[in-house]
Amino acid sequence: MSNKNGQEFFLRKLHSLLGVIPVGIFLMQHLVVNHFATKGAESFNKAAEFMANLPFRYLLEIFIILLPILYHAIYGLYIAFTGTSNVKNYGYLRNWLYLFQRISGVITLIFITWHVWQTRIAAQLGADVNYDMMADIFSSKFMIAFYIVGVISTIFHFANGLWSFFISWGITVTPKSQRISTYVTLGIFVALLIVGLRAIFAFIDPQLANM
Repeated sequence: MSNKNGQEFFLRKLHSLLGVIPVGIFLMQHLVVNHFATKGAESFNKAAEFMANLPFRYLLEIFIILLPILYHAIYGLYIAFTGTSNVKNYGYLRNWLYLFQRISGVITLIFITWHVWQTRIAAQLGADVNYDMMADIFSSKFMIAFYIVGVISTIFHFANGLWSFFISWGITVTPKSQRISTYVTLGIFVALLIVGLRAIFAFIDPQLANM
């Protein structure tokens, strides 16, 4: 293996790993915190306050969240715009999922950037990140649609990326294990999607979240 190939192999493995640990874990944690909104404003505000008061919060945000996301996003864009898809010639499910993974990655990056600006940066400028802030954001029909698309894209990107992660790290090496992994990651996608969408609806109308 040449130095160039070896370097690219390492970068891709790191990209795959960071997409699951810690970025994927943070995604699940973030969805769980948001899901507290289904229990009411007070419950969400307590969960948000707990996260805001974590020890070494800024170090955690920089080294566990920001830097891994930046690397995963930048290298992911490189993969998205240099990779090729053969869906026109071979319309198999995995070929389509390969294409959707790249598209969802770009959408997810746009969504996360805006979400961070609208909440985290706003907090640094003096705004309170609480139930009322999110309810105000979702008073706009455009923002409701934007967040729904963003949440679906983000969760799909994670769940489908998890399938690739299992292969990349030698966890699923046989066709049978990869088929099982498909069902497992599909289940993860559906479960997290329910959590994410219920949280959005809870900020719009609490009754919608419990339908």
